[in-house]
Amino acid sequence: MRKQICLLICFVALCCHVGAQKSASFSNPVIKGDLADPSVIRVGNTYYLSATSSEWAPFYPVYSSDDLVNWKQIGHVFPKLPEWLSSSFWAPELYYHNNQFYAYYTARRKSDGVSVIGVATSKDPASGFEDHGLIIEHGKEAIDAFVFEDNGQLYISWKAYGLDNRPIELLCSKLSNDGLRLEGDPFMLLRDDDHTMMEGQSIFKKDGYYYLLYAVNGCCGPKSDYAVYAARSKDLMGPYEKCPANPILAGGDGFLSCGHGTMTTTPDGRMFYICHAYLSGAEFYGGRQPILEEMKVGADGWIHFSSGNVPAKKLTVPFPQTVQLPVSDFEDTFDGDKLANEWTWNYAISDVKAEMKNGNLLLSGKSTDGSSVSSALCVRPVSPDYSIETQVINQNQSFKGLTFYGDDKNLIAYGCKENKLVLKQIKDGAESTVSEITLPAAKLFLKMKVTEGCLVTFFWSKDGVTWKSLPGTSNSADYSYLVRWDRVARPGLIHSGDSKDPAEFSYFKMNVDNSK
Repeated sequence: MRKQICLLICFVALCCHVGAQKSASFSNPVIKGDLADPSVIRVGNTYYLSATSSEWAPFYPVYSSDDLVNWKQIGHVFPKLPEWLSSSFWAPELYYHNNQFYAYYTARRKSDGVSVIGVATSKDPASGFEDHGLIIEHGKEAIDAFVFEDNGQLYISWKAYGLDNRPIELLCSKLSNDGLRLEGDPFMLLRDDDHTMMEGQSIFKKDGYYYLLYAVNGCCGPKSDYAVYAARSKDLMGPYEKCPANPILAGGDGFLSCGHGTMTTTPDGRMFYICHAYLSGAEFYGGRQPILEEMKVGADGWIHFSSGNVPAKKLTVPFPQTVQLPVSDFEDTFDGDKLANEWTWNYAISDVKAEMKNGNLLLSGKSTDGSSVSSALCVRPVSPDYSIETQVINQNQSFKGLTFYGDDKNLIAYGCKENKLVLKQIKDGAESTVSEITLPAAKLFLKMKVTEGCLVTFFWSKDGVTWKSLPGTSNSADYSYLVRWDRVARPGLIHSGDSKDPAEFSYFKMNVDNSK
């Protein structure tokens, strides 16, 4: 009898364990912070993801994961700016072929400002990619590459005519086997006369159909209404039938919008789609963040997402043993010989120089567009509620301290210059001083606290332990104006002045408030 009871207890425990595994969930977004237009691939049991870097360097961040839920940044496609390009580093497309990684990317050509598509390769995505230059130029604009294989032939698709007075088209062409040049004439996959925007396409084949996923409507900003549409065809070259249930994924239930993603598979063949989404409320200020949705082809022959036609904040994990890690703090004590992967900087308007010396960071630079801001070194906000702090350990003619940075014409800067502690803001290019006091200490600790994504308060300390509010400032001043079209404000360090007078910082810390 005792043996039977033990067996029964073991059986119940096993059932509970299996039940707990089946009910394990993760929360969207799976990567916190502004990472628009994600592209995801699987190589063996490892997933790799890259995304838009826009006007921030380094270019196209690269992440890896073994469970689709927990991601770690491992590097960038381009740690340094390719000389023939200038700006608008959008929508990289990762692909694996011939035992190497490919990145097909969008950027503006320096010679004429036209958006084109380039290609780069790598044996190890953590070590950066070798640029092979231009692969597609098409009229005024060619963006949003997507690469796929069909019956042994590589193809590349892209968005065309976005800047012309004609409907946008998704075009496609054969690719050479080395993936570095087009072959034959481009052909049209789909034209959409009903929307002013159609982009971010991806293609896969299943059960005799070519399925085309694409994004429509407005991509960016507080009024974004991005949504995912689907079409299908028995022939790659079409014609494509649009899904009668479009949009198959759109904003709602805490999401403002969603779109522009790619599909990947698990080793057992299940399909998962990663696209970006704005969240509503205070989480909007995290920007366009990657979300994960499982998808299937239903009995009706159309694509269906596990959460229905609206994203879900919580879903079952793709792999039973997965436990989603909480959002973590970030700290850099500048003890290494190079910047951490999380750092980004305003390359487009500044020649930024960041040097580690004796356990401190020396930050300087030279404005390239006449801006009063020399260098902004920032990180992505990963929560609506957090604080950042640093210690400024030198004084000279330059301004140095903390920033909340939209762009060079829209930012706040809190720091030291000569014998003053100053808070200033720049709005639409006009600079004004919010507060100014005599410098309380030669080596001063500074803190900014952000709540609800855009409300900021300011503190200083002589020892980094006891903090005082900055006189002349109100609690939680609203800096929502720092949102810039396709970007949100990033917190970080700032230097303004002659590069011969660098800022020197002993550390930088971002503490996330996970209590809400």
